Amino acid sequence: MPAVAPSPVKPFLMFEGRAEEAMNLYVSLIPDSRIERVERYGPEGPGAPGSLRSALFLLGGAPVLCSDSPVAHAFTFTPSLSLYVTCRSEEEIGGLAAALPKAGSS
Repeated sequence: MPAVAPSPVKPFLMFEGRAEEAMNLYVSLIPDSRIERVERYGPEGPGAPGSLRSALFLLGGAPVLCSDSPVAHAFTFTPSLSLYVTCRSEEEIGGLAAALPKAGSS
């Protein structure tokens, strides 16, 4: 099977304080999974020191991002799924930001 090129689009899971616990559970249960990168909030915040600012892990070989939101919500895990898009330039970000609201209203 040919290698798959890295995608600039990844599923993004947002938690409120339990991202690392969830990530470790998923990685322990699903074969071909591992933690790739972990960034933590420091004492300067805005999240609780030591909580996950951003983490990248492979789940069954597929990349997934997660974080602990520093904002208090009425839920501990968002009931939706977000897609995190890595853009190569400010122009690309601007183009997506302008096009997506128009596409969502049709």
